[in-house]
Amino acid sequence: MSNAQAAPETKGVSVKLLATVDLGLEIEGMAGRKFRMRMVTIEPGGVFGPLHDHKDRPGIVYILQGTITDHRNGVATDYGPGVGWPEDRNTLHWLENRGTIPAVEISVDIVRQE
Repeated sequence: MSNAQAAPETKGVSVKLLATVDLGLEIEGMAGRKFRMRMVTIEPGGVFGPLHDHKDRPGIVYILQGTITDHRNGVATDYGPGVGWPEDRNTLHWLENRGTIPAVEISVDIVRQE
């Protein structure tokens, strides 16, 4: 499936918040932002969708277990344990687990306070 097609909705995904830091208290000009770390598990056949961007929400992902397929710009790229990738303002993607074991990633990003 390419980005031009409708990406599936999220299914088979669990997210555990590990830590946050209020950046407004730490860095001048960052009021209303937090630094967030999550552990995301995508079960076999699971999807982290739909197609989404990271404008105003930069991050980095690191794979702990399994394989995650990242769909962006019409290209599907598989990432396994020990590999990571940036998610910057140019990122437009969705993720899936095509494997047979749960895929687990650590996701760190900067987000607006809720």
